[in-house]
Amino acid sequence: MDIDFNKNEDHNKLLVSELNNRLAKVHLGGGKSALEKQHKKGKMTAHERINYLLDANSKCIEIAAFAGEDMYQEHGGCPSGGVVVKIGYIKGKQCIVVANDASVKAGAWFPITAKKNLRAQEIAIENNLPIIYLVDSAGVYLPLQDEIFPDKEHFGRIFRNNAIMSSKGITQIAAVMGSCVAGGAYLPIMSDEALIVDKTGSIFLAGSYLVKAAIGETIDNETLGGATTHCEISGVTDYKAKDDADALDTIKNIIDKIGDYEKAGFNRIEPAKPKENPQDIYGILPKTRVEQYDMYEIIKRLVDNSEFEEYKAGYGQTIITAYARINGWAVGIVANQRKLVKTKKGEMQFGGVIYNDSADKATRFIANCNQKKIPLVFLQDVTGFMVGSKSEHSGIIKDGAKMVNAVSNSVVPKFTVIIGNSYGAGNYAMCGKAYDPRLIVAWPSAELAVMSGNSAAKVLLQIEKASLEKKGEKITPKKEEELYNKIKNKYDKQVSPYYAAAHIWTDAIIDPLDTRKWISMGIEAANHAPIEKPFNMGVLQV
Repeated sequence: MDIDFNKNEDHNKLLVSELNNRLAKVHLGGGKSALEKQHKKGKMTAHERINYLLDANSKCIEIAAFAGEDMYQEHGGCPSGGVVVKIGYIKGKQCIVVANDASVKAGAWFPITAKKNLRAQEIAIENNLPIIYLVDSAGVYLPLQDEIFPDKEHFGRIFRNNAIMSSKGITQIAAVMGSCVAGGAYLPIMSDEALIVDKTGSIFLAGSYLVKAAIGETIDNETLGGATTHCEISGVTDYKAKDDADALDTIKNIIDKIGDYEKAGFNRIEPAKPKENPQDIYGILPKTRVEQYDMYEIIKRLVDNSEFEEYKAGYGQTIITAYARINGWAVGIVANQRKLVKTKKGEMQFGGVIYNDSADKATRFIANCNQKKIPLVFLQDVTGFMVGSKSEHSGIIKDGAKMVNAVSNSVVPKFTVIIGNSYGAGNYAMCGKAYDPRLIVAWPSAELAVMSGNSAAKVLLQIEKASLEKKGEKITPKKEEELYNKIKNKYDKQVSPYYAAAHIWTDAIIDPLDTRKWISMGIEAANHAPIEKPFNMGVLQV
């Protein structure tokens, strides 16, 4: 192995180490003292509840762990969006679990909390997955109510989704394990079955203080809306649990009796590990986003037996299209080639750039995968579409539109892995978040933006210079360098995968070695939802 491989390996392993350290920190929620308060109340923490509920030693994946990172600092922050979401197995059945983290502002809902909950429900709806809510929340965070209450994708959408899932026959179970107040009280009751923990769980539209203020009635919260009230008087809840463990055991018993689901029928055989060592990914992937590397070598370390059948290998070589298997599942891979390639005509094409022929090839391959009912996996390291007179005269906009059309109308499940660059329209064509991938994850090496930090800083610098010079300011070389660095530092922060994860533009930042698990569990989830409509690209300029 050469020196560059070793340098890359050291760099990428440090990125993974940073990822693990940041995950450990975010898993502390509101901090160790806040978690200890949960224990003193006789309650498990959000992570403990989920871990108890999921089958021991089974696989699971966490959705949007970094939601809210570095956001709402003036309000004390909102680690992980104040809610924990995992996809895992309960009694062998794949489910999604949503648990309020009461260590973060008593589980209050920030705007990002609503977005994360809606993402969890979206995953459940798309994949017909049972969803379990572990409720322990003080309700809407009032100082930010205007950002969470009235709009289409705000708090009320949660209950609308409850109703939609119920009509689709998607199992919903809610356990009230702490506070459940105001509008939030509708969530457990709009679920199929609701549990409540005695003495720690409570449900009411208005607590005792507000009742006193509103109608003058004096009553304590337990009598107003505790477990005995709702299990024996109002009939609002279905099961009374003595403690958290009892509630979670009841959920396990309910899930254990759910019947089998109608399958989509995606092809799967006995899984096989890659023959090439996946650990090599750390050494293959360059330290910077401008260096070249061979995407074929990455693919060999992600697919079963390191084998794939390439479609149109000699055509449109800046996109690789191939059939393969990941953990036994048949997949169609669409990947950006990051090497400089030479066409049969002797022309050189830049790696990571989508040209006319590569867009055309990808469009055809996506259509083929839809016809054959093969899930699609997009491996993104893309700087965008080729520009210049030759590309424009060849109709790059039309060819790019065809690819975007195919991605948009694809009916097979799509999964996106952002390995490196994810810039501009390339993000769209390679199935960015706006194009409904079932799951979208980033490696720690990823960057998401309209363009690279360096390019954007140069453009923005020229705009800033022109503005200052118009005001009569003289821009010295030193001043220009200061402006450039200020702009680039701000932009670099925004292209970070952690910035994207904080805003839930991706579902997770993952260790590259976990990629196979995410895709496999994602296809397993998608297999719960039969494809209901044929693939149709609509009106298309061929």
